[in-house]
Amino acid sequence: MARFDRYLIGQLMVLFGFFSLVLVGVYWVNRAVILFDDLVADGHAASIFLEFTLLWLPKVIALVLPMAAFAATVYVINRLAGESELTVMQATGFSPWRIARPVALFGLIVASLMAVLTNFLVPAAEAELDRREAEISASVSARLLREGTFLHPTGGVTFYIREITPEGALRDVYLSDRRRADRPVTYTAERAFLVRDGESAQLVMVDGLAQTLEAGAQRLSVTRFAEFSYDVSRLIAAARPARDRRSHLPTLTLLRDPAGVAERIGTSTARVLEEAHMRLQQPLLAVVAALIGAATLLAGGFSRMGLGPQMALAVLFLVVVKMIEGALGNLVQSVARAWPAVYLPSVAGLAIAGALLAFAARTRRRPAASEGAAA
Repeated sequence: MARFDRYLIGQLMVLFGFFSLVLVGVYWVNRAVILFDDLVADGHAASIFLEFTLLWLPKVIALVLPMAAFAATVYVINRLAGESELTVMQATGFSPWRIARPVALFGLIVASLMAVLTNFLVPAAEAELDRREAEISASVSARLLREGTFLHPTGGVTFYIREITPEGALRDVYLSDRRRADRPVTYTAERAFLVRDGESAQLVMVDGLAQTLEAGAQRLSVTRFAEFSYDVSRLIAAARPARDRRSHLPTLTLLRDPAGVAERIGTSTARVLEEAHMRLQQPLLAVVAALIGAATLLAGGFSRMGLGPQMALAVLFLVVVKMIEGALGNLVQSVARAWPAVYLPSVAGLAIAGALLAFAARTRRRPAASEGAAA
């Protein structure tokens, strides 16, 4: 590798790491707030919150890497232009194609990282996340231990806790069981405790009363109790099994037998093929983003106003690539034979970058030719 290539790739990798950390941090904070409210506030331990955020990170990283590659490329090229390094390179005979070569190598490095994420880490993390969500959904503590909220864990049952003390005691408990329409029962207690016994969970209520309404006789019976045990595990539906999804399966499995996978998980062959090829196409977007960023700035030439307009144009080109991807989404998901269209956004992006580099090379030759004619 030439010294210039090593120098530029080194600059790009440093800025790429910085922008990746910033973007991942922004996405992580937004997601962490939601997870914190859903998990920790519902009575789960902080370790569960940490586990879920770690399982969510591979997908976030794969999402932000093309944006980080684009931002790093634009920043480095803009800095080279601002410090006249780009002018020196061009004066020594470096064509736009030559300057874009290390950018393409940098894009391939990022694409390799993304390929590992999209084809291995993200499917494995999503499968594990779905399995853990299935386990959490059956947690009695998560479904019932919420302060100040009327809960309906199953049809005909209402449950309320005014306060949960640091010691785990439940204050002012209300439980209405209307599953038998002819004999609804309402339990109230000053205190209660949730006691686990193997697979079952008992709500032990202290100093309360049970009000039973016999609908046929229109008679209300009130029973006071010092201690009463109620099996709340019956209120929680059985955990849904963690089933296979196309996003959970390895890429090779999706490509080898798309029809069999589609039949097994209850979807169409077109969607299976779209999932598999999207995992291969997404890494290419890193190369496209880096090349579009560099080519747009190189095609803009020198300007005393800076390269702000060229940066805006580069963003617009990326938006066009994403619009093409979105426009083809319905076609690819509905027609199995249309899977090659998955790669059209990357092809279009590379074509845009190539056209910009060709334009930049042609505009550089024109002044040189004019100077030779004048001489």
